Amino acid sequence: MATPPPYLDPNYPNPFFQASSRLPEDTVFYSIYPDNSFSQDSLQSLHLQILNSISPFTSSYIWQHEPFTLTISFHPFPHLHGLLRFGDNLNDEWFTVFLLFQISISFPSLSINVHDSDGEFLLIESAYHLPRWLNPENSQNRAFIRRGKLHIIPKRSFPNPTLAESLNFLIENEQIALAPDSVQSVIQSRIAGYPEKAKLNTHTVRVRVPISVARVLKHAPSLISLAVEGFYDRDIDSMKHAAKMERFLKGGKEEEMVAVAVKMSRAMYAQLMQQKFQAPKCYPMPNKTDMEAELGMKIACGFEMMYQEKRKEGEEGKGVGWKTYKDSLEKSGYFKGLIPGSKEYKRLMENAEGYYKNSSLFSKTSEMLNAPVRQIDEILSLLYSDDDFKSQDIPPSDDDSWLYSGEDELNSALEDRQKEMELYELKRKKKKKSKEQQDTGPSSSSKGEDFDLSDLVKTMQGFIHKISSYEGAEVPEDRDPKEVELDVERFMKDMESVIKCRGDEDVAVDVDDEECSSDMDFDESEDESDISDHNEDGEDSFVHSYSDAMNAELKNTTLKKSFIHANEQSVKNEGTSNATEDMDEEFTPVDVDVNLVKNLLDSFSSQQGLPGPTSNLLGLMGVQLPKDDNKGK
Repeated sequence: MATPPPYLDPNYPNPFFQASSRLPEDTVFYSIYPDNSFSQDSLQSLHLQILNSISPFTSSYIWQHEPFTLTISFHPFPHLHGLLRFGDNLNDEWFTVFLLFQISISFPSLSINVHDSDGEFLLIESAYHLPRWLNPENSQNRAFIRRGKLHIIPKRSFPNPTLAESLNFLIENEQIALAPDSVQSVIQSRIAGYPEKAKLNTHTVRVRVPISVARVLKHAPSLISLAVEGFYDRDIDSMKHAAKMERFLKGGKEEEMVAVAVKMSRAMYAQLMQQKFQAPKCYPMPNKTDMEAELGMKIACGFEMMYQEKRKEGEEGKGVGWKTYKDSLEKSGYFKGLIPGSKEYKRLMENAEGYYKNSSLFSKTSEMLNAPVRQIDEILSLLYSDDDFKSQDIPPSDDDSWLYSGEDELNSALEDRQKEMELYELKRKKKKKSKEQQDTGPSSSSKGEDFDLSDLVKTMQGFIHKISSYEGAEVPEDRDPKEVELDVERFMKDMESVIKCRGDEDVAVDVDDEECSSDMDFDESEDESDISDHNEDGEDSFVHSYSDAMNAELKNTTLKKSFIHANEQSVKNEGTSNATEDMDEEFTPVDVDVNLVKNLLDSFSSQQGLPGPTSNLLGLMGVQLPKDDNKGK
């Protein structure tokens, strides 16, 4: 006996009821949770009551792909759920949101969650008004519709809530979870105008179609969505059916054509209008350009392609369920990396198909895919009269100027979004300014006048003289300042000996290396009297030589202009070289305190009120400079 493929084995969970890692695009998902645990009979009753309550809004509405539906589920607990693919028609998604709000008003004991392939799109829509702690990472199981209002589970109650925790919290603390008024206003403005807005989204057009198509549209006008979808999503295989027109054009070019008024969404009309399509050879088209005939041809071909593809998928049962099942087999390694089309691959595929067709899912999928096919067959089997269509008074097509004036609507939407962004930035700046005023005090100007710059100098000097450790510039507790000591006099003499040694090497290369190396011996056991034998004036000579060389190099630069010098020149020390005396007038002593204050104030002013190195450093030392109110005046 052949081994069953993975996931059809009873020991494996069913892949068709597992959440997909990637949600379908352009699809909205919704779940309705009753406050109390319902039995199956109670859920079925609630299901019918909900559909009856929204039927006045949906009875005449043309959906882009599929109507609003609900399904009973008991996992993880009894509830109703559904999904709706809106495709290019975004109005379907917001009309669904409107219906969910209406359901929450009619049934107050329900909590409703809705999201799409982008996530919690209600929160995305009101992003500028949400609490700062709310983000996509912690928004799961947090947003619900209840009693016509949006509710958000607070983070302080549940940092990462489960579905059960959120639903229980809503029942017991509904008012606490109520979203802010600004968020409610954004959502309500988005669904304002429905259901009238949904009716405005429809477009009625006059077309000429084969009488078989006219009969289907008369009894099931909602099938126009499947016909447009079949035409818009056509491929090479489905176009082969349009070339023959076996179901809707049995009479060939002799088939009778009638004029009918077809109601569809504006998105459907745009999809039909924007695509060029050559009529099949068997299709009767007038010699002159006729928009009614061209649109009718596209609709008829769409019906043919949709009908034949649905019938084929129904017979094979290979709809979305089969695709999900096949993907699960590939991920589990069932095909062992074999090349598609190979002998072994085909054998494994036939084995998988055999088990799939014997599963209960196959019959359900076939029934679902065959539903529109059976409906069309039943309609075309009914008796009819040609007079039913010839005697009709067909109104003219609706004005389609909206199709070419979308730029104004787009600009209006962009302007509204821009205003929302500007309002958000304005509120944020006001909040920031108010916080700064609280931090700086009510009278920053008077505080600036009383600010003593000498305190800044003293604070900075105190900071510089503090002892630093590996932990940063701070005064460690219980630390002995004498723990680290440096004999400056000895260090300078040792450095001088190194430089003198290298100087001797330049003059006499034949000096023994050991003589130089002995000068670098810092052994503490060495008698200090050996070092004191050097010339006593060596230290002064080294410092003065170094100073002369540095001053000579800096003389031709603009470095002196970057400092503020003291008004009085310092007294010259004895033993100063001639080169230093010549530059005394140019290199007068620098006032360190004044330069320190000036540089700090310049750096603080360049921050323009924003965080920066100066404000951060002074803030750590407890110094807060006043705002520069005179800047830019």
